Amino acid sequence: MSKADGGIKILAVNKKARFNFAIQESMECGIALAGTEVKSIKEGKSSFADSYAQVENDELWLIAYHVSPYEFGNLANKDPLRKRKLLVHKKEIKRLKRVTTEKGLTLVPLKFYLKRGIVKCEIGIARGKKLFDKRQDIKKRDLKREVQREFRIK
Repeated sequence: MSKADGGIKILAVNKKARFNFAIQESMECGIALAGTEVKSIKEGKSSFADSYAQVENDELWLIAYHVSPYEFGNLANKDPLRKRKLLVHKKEIKRLKRVTTEKGLTLVPLKFYLKRGIVKCEIGIARGKKLFDKRQDIKKRDLKREVQREFRIK
């Protein structure tokens, strides 16, 4: 962790999100976690599996994000799949609610990282990709890989 990258240490990245969704915009938000959950995330024991964010009662919630129980946490451990509150300004919450209801977009967590010792979450406003879009992405990735191989051989 250096000052050149802004003191950011990436803890988890949702690779499937960029494959399954076209990300239109992303934003940083805080997340309300218990102490044992922070320790577990720092150890890399979390999973994005079908997680998403949703606005409920003018609050933003992260749903279905799995954080494994901390080994040494005993009674302080929380439910691994509990809803976690995302900390965002009220104006942003209203805008996100409007965008998700009117335009049919969804909120997807993209990555978790440490910024000045605090766990942050980056969420993206996303539209689901169709099958042919995914095929195009795979084709582009394969072509890029082949070009890289050609340069290595020469």
